[in-house]
Amino acid sequence: MNKELVINATSSGVEIALLEEKQLVELHYETDTSDYGVGDLYLGKIKKMMPGLNAVFVDIGHNKDAFLHYTDLSPNFKTLLSFTDQAVKNPNFKFEDLVREPEIIKTGKISEVISGKPNILVQILKEPISSKGPRITCEVNLPGRFIVLSPFNDFVTVSRKINSSDERKRLQRIIESIKPKNFGVIVRTAAEGQSTAELHKDLLDLVTSWNAIHKNLLNAVPPTKVLSEKNKTTSVLRDLLSDKFNAITINDKTLVEDATDYITKIAPDKKDIVKFYPNKTPIFDFFNINKQVKASFGKTVTLNNGGYLIIEHTEACHVIDVNSGHKFGSDSQEDNGLHTNLAAAREIARQLRLRDIGGIIIVDFIDMKNPDNKRVIQNEMEQCMLLDRAKHTILPISKFGLMQITRQRLRPEIAINTGENCPTCQGSGTVRSSELITDDIERKLEYITNTTKQKVELHVHPILYSHITKGFFNNLNKQWNKKFTTKIKVVEEPHYELIQYTFHDVTSGDEIKI
Repeated sequence: MNKELVINATSSGVEIALLEEKQLVELHYETDTSDYGVGDLYLGKIKKMMPGLNAVFVDIGHNKDAFLHYTDLSPNFKTLLSFTDQAVKNPNFKFEDLVREPEIIKTGKISEVISGKPNILVQILKEPISSKGPRITCEVNLPGRFIVLSPFNDFVTVSRKINSSDERKRLQRIIESIKPKNFGVIVRTAAEGQSTAELHKDLLDLVTSWNAIHKNLLNAVPPTKVLSEKNKTTSVLRDLLSDKFNAITINDKTLVEDATDYITKIAPDKKDIVKFYPNKTPIFDFFNINKQVKASFGKTVTLNNGGYLIIEHTEACHVIDVNSGHKFGSDSQEDNGLHTNLAAAREIARQLRLRDIGGIIIVDFIDMKNPDNKRVIQNEMEQCMLLDRAKHTILPISKFGLMQITRQRLRPEIAINTGENCPTCQGSGTVRSSELITDDIERKLEYITNTTKQKVELHVHPILYSHITKGFFNNLNKQWNKKFTTKIKVVEEPHYELIQYTFHDVTSGDEIKI
């Protein structure tokens, strides 16, 4: 599968589009004012204890206090509190000298492990959404290209997506031999087949980042950001870059240099795929992205086989209704339903990634009686969702034809309004009275005939034409001819908007601008 990344730098930020086989599957935005992104680390201060929720609210600088639940404290919460206190106050404190405290139990109460309002090191788990503040965690993780570094821990785990047991053991041995004290390490799927040198380099880069956090904590006063996640461009490259990438096209030379430098560090053999886009045509238009955005967002999404999806959002969940449309490839209702449902499953998997839809998703597939066909749809959905990086669960189709999906939500859902205001009413739903329009026309005719003495043609929409010329003796056109002592010809223009009109010189045919 060919993958392309198209990056559009604008005055307000950066737009990033991921294409798979020329089809838009992910859309990311990074604005100049963006803050509180997933992965950012803050020194916060506990503001309010909520025993009923088994949680606390933490001030990290956002207008809404961040939410920290007991389950997000991390087993090594006491060690993190000790580190935070020493890192802020003691300039001679070294992380390798940190003494690990006993772990907290999984089913404890927040009031038993937190007393007072201490300073605390936290990481953004979910961005602020709607009226809710950020959700945070004390389970600090620093993601790299091949590994994830987890301070205050002492473990090595290897991604389950690496199927070879020999490869898993090899990676386990390598990481255990190079892992520093007081760090846990999670080996990512991308590490499969990588050399010890590459893994060690990635580990050292992450340890350097952690040392920067440690340094920034000294004398810090909450709320303070101590480390920001890399910009969106490099974050996407870090998580997505693979052998299947064949092009990264960017319309900004500075971003081209940044991306090239970053790729040179993490995958030197891929640095030549970064290209600068020099054309005057907007880059998203050139790659047909804007058209795909307009076709893919909105309440209704059309399928290639003539069917369509209705996607609606409620307070509790998202609901997707699958409809067959009017095209039928077979006389069998079961076969038509299966064919449409397969196309719908592929498009739904794409829509979840593209819009970054999270929470509970209910899909109402076209009814099928054959259990084998239901299993085919289940397998197709699971296969299509393998490309989705968000954690998700897919339940089998119920006897009512409903499939339930849960998908991890880290960021606000992308919602793009693909509609346009009516050029006639400008979105208001009403237009000016025809009587007022004719009054405007009459005033302008008076000005033209008195000042320019030109012979005039009035071009109007057919409905307005009917209003002006209705009646035989007393129509408006004849009244104007008498009033202005000149012949005014009214011409129908079917392509005009309802209340649009223009004046033209009869002799030259040129429009008369007023």
